Amino acid sequence: MKVKNKLLANKEQIRAFIKEDDGTPVHMVNLLKFKDKAEYEDGRETDLTGQQAYAIYSADIKGQIEKVGGKIVFEGQASQLLVGEVEDLWDMIAVVRYPNVQAMAKMTSDRAYGEIAIHRIAGLEGQLNIRTQEGPLTP
Repeated sequence: MKVKNKLLANKEQIRAFIKEDDGTPVHMVNLLKFKDKAEYEDGRETDLTGQQAYAIYSADIKGQIEKVGGKIVFEGQASQLLVGEVEDLWDMIAVVRYPNVQAMAKMTSDRAYGEIAIHRIAGLEGQLNIRTQEGPLTP
């Protein structure tokens, strides 16, 4: 299995994400890897670390998540890998619950989201964003 962190979904991923919406709640698992030093796309000078830039985004995104009926279920530092092997462990993990896919899509297409997402992009080296839905372990 090859793992590749990214910053944004491609068009194919977005289409599939929205197409698979059955109206039920989704939990988005975010595996986050920060840059050592934040890098803003507009070229601004900053002394922020990647984690500090992402913290600005995180503080603002909480209100946006709640506005669409979502909730941060868990956020914390990744500290140790117990099973498996990866070249480099992610720095943080967050799990966000949305009432459905449309709620998340509405949030990320809002102008306010775009204004705060600059801090996310400046701070992240990359991430995995995994859609999960509640259900039993066995079919």
